[in-house]
Amino acid sequence: MMKAPILRYVLAAVLLLFGALTLFLSTSVIFDLFGVRAREGNYVLVVVWANFIASVLYVLAAGGVIAQRRWPAKVLLAAVVVLVGAAVVFAWHVYSGGPYEQKTIGALAFRTLLTGAFYFAAARLGNTAHTPNQHHTR
Repeated sequence: MMKAPILRYVLAAVLLLFGALTLFLSTSVIFDLFGVRAREGNYVLVVVWANFIASVLYVLAAGGVIAQRRWPAKVLLAAVVVLVGAAVVFAWHVYSGGPYEQKTIGALAFRTLLTGAFYFAAARLGNTAHTPNQHHTR
């Protein structure tokens, strides 16, 4: 089947690029690199840290997808859980009257849904993944 290898490499590339971009942006806010904090305005630190954690998980999952392992879906599910948890904390922050940027709502929803799509794609590819303990008979 020719589709699976192509989809595997596309998913891995997207995970790697999205993960690298997210890692750069989140660390720029966390460590105030390039004056990003001032440009971001009222960022919510729990969301930034969730993005950082998710970015590391994206890069890790990309490696697993390339290596044709089954575990990348679990890693991406963990990223979904982290992002949903951050969304709950963010909602509480907003409800409590904390400062935030309106764009955070859409960005967090987009990232969570996209990560869910990554999870489903990796789970589907994981069904055809190589496992080291498979025994082949002739």
